[in-house]
Amino acid sequence: MPYNNTPIAPPEEITGTASLPLARVKKIIAVDPDISACSNNAAFVITVATEMFLRHLVEHSFNQVRTENAQKPRRNIQYRDVANAVARVENLEFLTDVVPKTMTYKQFKQKQAAKPEPAHGGAAVAQNGQATLDGHLGAKEAQATNGADVMDVDDEPERPAPAPQTSGHSPQVVVGRSEAEMEQ
Repeated sequence: MPYNNTPIAPPEEITGTASLPLARVKKIIAVDPDISACSNNAAFVITVATEMFLRHLVEHSFNQVRTENAQKPRRNIQYRDVANAVARVENLEFLTDVVPKTMTYKQFKQKQAAKPEPAHGGAAVAQNGQATLDGHLGAKEAQATNGADVMDVDDEPERPAPAPQTSGHSPQVVVGRSEAEMEQ
């Protein structure tokens, strides 16, 4: 049974519907801890924007397939086509960490062997090769003084916190002023 791989044509007119399931997009948005609430209209706009971005990514990936095989281009887009499009198209560069180019295990081992070992700079190294926390430069000096010389930023005595205002208007927050300046 052949696969249905006929392309979906871009809509000529706006229909007000989305191809991606709106309920799943809402679930994905709800999982994000940075977003407390999202309206239905905002979820719909995010869905439509996602569809537009996916169409853009697929078009550039398909262009990579056509330029790669000029005589007989493939009809299916593979992962390597998307990775090539991400690597070559400037406005898709932000996806390089998400869609890296594939490499064989042999290529990976050669790349790891070619990397120079990072110098630990005198850090204490455990048996498994990890540096310990007290192995950084100047650790013994910092432990001897407990970091007191580094922590003393100013030599001025601490100023008391200003008393809260009890007047009828809204309180002001004042930071870094002396008591004489506060009274004026």
